[in-house]
Formats: sequence, structure tokens, C-alpha cells
Amino acid sequence: MSEREAIAKARRIVVKAGSSSLTTPQGTIDANRIDALVDVLAARRAGGAEIVFVSSGAIAAGLGPLGLTRRPRDLATQQAAASVGQGLLFARYTSSFARYGVTVGQVLLTADDMIRRSHHRNAQRTLEQLITLGILPIVNENDTVATDEIRFGDNDRLAALVAHLTRADAVVLLSDVDALYTGDPRRPGVRRIADVRGPADLAEVELGGSGRVGTGGMVTKVEAARIAGVPVVLTNAASAAHALAGDEVGTLFHPADGRRMSTRDLWLAHATTGQGRVTLDAGAVDAVVRRRKSLLPAGVTGVEGDFAAGDPVDLCDPEGRVVARGLVHYDASEIPELMGRSTRWLARELGAEYEREIIHRDHLVVLTRQ
Repeated sequence: MSEREAIAKARRIVVKAGSSSLTTPQGTIDANRIDALVDVLAARRAGGAEIVFVSSGAIAAGLGPLGLTRRPRDLATQQAAASVGQGLLFARYTSSFARYGVTVGQVLLTADDMIRRSHHRNAQRTLEQLITLGILPIVNENDTVATDEIRFGDNDRLAALVAHLTRADAVVLLSDVDALYTGDPRRPGVRRIADVRGPADLAEVELGGSGRVGTGGMVTKVEAARIAGVPVVLTNAASAAHALAGDEVGTLFHPADGRRMSTRDLWLAHATTGQGRVTLDAGAVDAVVRRRKSLLPAGVTGVEGDFAAGDPVDLCDPEGRVVARGLVHYDASEIPELMGRSTRWLARELGAEYEREIIHRDHLVVLTRQ
């Protein structure tokens, strides 16, 4: 069975719609676009599929009511716009899906929900129970409380992580372009890429930035497709029905072979930015990268940045190359006193609370192969 056929027969599908697919250029909700997309999702659901819908548009929907003409750059105003827009957007979905007798449930996730074990399990249970009860989950990042440092970054990555969280069989990313092209599709000579099976298929691609109301861009869509672990189709909202039917539209990203990373590791590797750097000696690099061990104070030779316990930090080899990322157990100011010391020595000299790792292996993801 081909990957296209697998999408057509998928039992559970994550569908993500970007802001530009749901709103007018002025930033207001486009009721006709939403109804057209709901028509497609409801039809596929009536055919027996389970749909998890990841919807952007909360910030964009809040621009008009706040009198803004473009997406704000500062986080506080983005959060205010999301606070206003999220309710408007969900109310519109509730009304539109009601035409088909479909009840929807709002699920707002934060990055913490992926990395904290109890939150992760709760999110997974909630989504599973909604589906079991016949409710269509509508997922978005909780922009009203997200921070610059700890967030998904865009809903393309969120969709890929939700696919792992819900054990989905396929992902459809709906954008403002109908496929991945080698460059700007408005230029002559640019061609559509029908299939991506690996890095070689992207060699000629120029990946552009995001649009006016969105946060994504082709870079994030390609990255989301890479980490999803299932077949992913990238196309526009007008082609959604064809994509879900397995037709030859858009760009199909074939899943890479190999072990799928956990959802928490995927978030840590692909949706966070290191808030500082911790340099390791050669022995610690070997322990962390090859033997998948925790990072102990004895293997640390340097620290940079101003981070707090719980923040993501980059782990670097002696040459300064980033080899891993993890959630640190100490503030940056505490680490210099611990460097090069054994945990036994630290417990004896500083107290039992210091007999612990800099980063536990359960909160660490390797970013390089050695």
C-alpha cells in the first residue's frame, strides 16, 4: 500500500490549518473559509476516521477587535490578542461543526504539557477520552500563558507532536500554498516537489519565511514533517478534501525509517531553544551521547548564559559543538561551584540535595550522532 493510500485509509488523522487559511487579510475570522474546511473534516469523520484538528488563528482573530492592523511582535500584545481571539475562533468552530451534529472540545496545550510527565499523561488521556466520547478535539497552543523561552514556536511543530501524543496515522498540514516548491511558486522555472523521502529531495529548495499573520513558514513545515513519524501531506485548504482522499495533491513527506522519538524528546529537540550552554569534557560527551547517561557535575568544564533550574540548555563538546539539549536541575550561577566535582563530594561538602545530576537522562535528548 502506498503512502497516499495509507492516508486515504488512515483511522486517525491530525489536520492542521494555518492562520492564513482561516482569516481575512485584515485579520478577522473568515466564516466562509471555516465552513468550507469544516465541511471537509466532517465528511471524512462521517466516513469513519477520527479527526484531531490543530487550529491556528487565535492571535490573528484577535487583531480586528483590538484595532491592530498586523500581528504584534511583543509577547504581551500577542497574548492579549490570543485571549480575545481564541474565544471568537472556537465559538465559530462550535457553530460550524454543529451543522453536522458534531460536538467539539477545546484543548489548549503548553510546552510544559509535553515535558512534565504528569501533564503529558493528562493531555494524552484527555485527547483519547474526547475521541472515545465522539468529540472532535480542536487543539491550539495556549498563547495566553506561553513564554518566548518555553513554547512550541508554531502550530506545525505542535501538529507533529500531537500526532505522537494521539498515535495518529497521518498528518495533513494546510497552508497558504498548495505544495512545497523549489522556490517562490510565482517565479518562472520553479517546480513543485511531489514527494520528499529524504534530505536529497530538498537539496534545491529555497525555504522562505512566514506570512503576515502566521508564525510558520516552509522551514517549520519541513521540520514538522520530519519529526511527525507518519506520512504528512502539505497543501492548501482548498485541496484538503483531495489530500484526505489520498489524491496526488500537494507534497507528500514519507516517514523516515527508524525508532520514533518520544513526544517529550521531540519537543525538546525541535521546539525549544537552549537558554544557555554547558561545556562537557570528552568523557562526559561519550557518556551522554553514546551511552545515554545523565550529565554529572564531574564532566562539566564550563557554563554560559543566565538560565534557571528547569530551563532547556545546550550541551557542547570541547570544540563548542552542540551535541545534546536537556532540562537543567540547577541555576547557571550554581554550576561553577559544582564543575569537576563528584556527586559524593558535593553531598558531603554542600549537603544531600547536591547529590544529583546536572541533567537527568530522562530530560535529555541527543542532537548529534557519533
